[in-house]
Amino acid sequence: MLEEALEHLVKGIVDHDEDVVVRRKELRRGELLEVRVHPDDLGRVIGRSGRTASALRTVVNALAGNGNVRVDIVDTDRAR
Repeated sequence: MLEEALEHLVKGIVDHDEDVVVRRKELRRGELLEVRVHPDDLGRVIGRSGRTASALRTVVNALAGNGNVRVDIVDTDRAR
């Protein structure tokens, strides 16, 4: 559910919504949601001084309730 909500929010921000991918990973310390977007949209998702990314993290943590969810915005230009 969190992946779909985050994907919906990110698709509303970007120009290339077909390139938005949200992957869920279970870690020892909780859940990780990785967001991958088109390289041209990376700045839009991060926002000025990281404000958009911070807002996305706040919304996801509020939806999760337990606070053990991390949101990571992955730079697709770098090696994986």
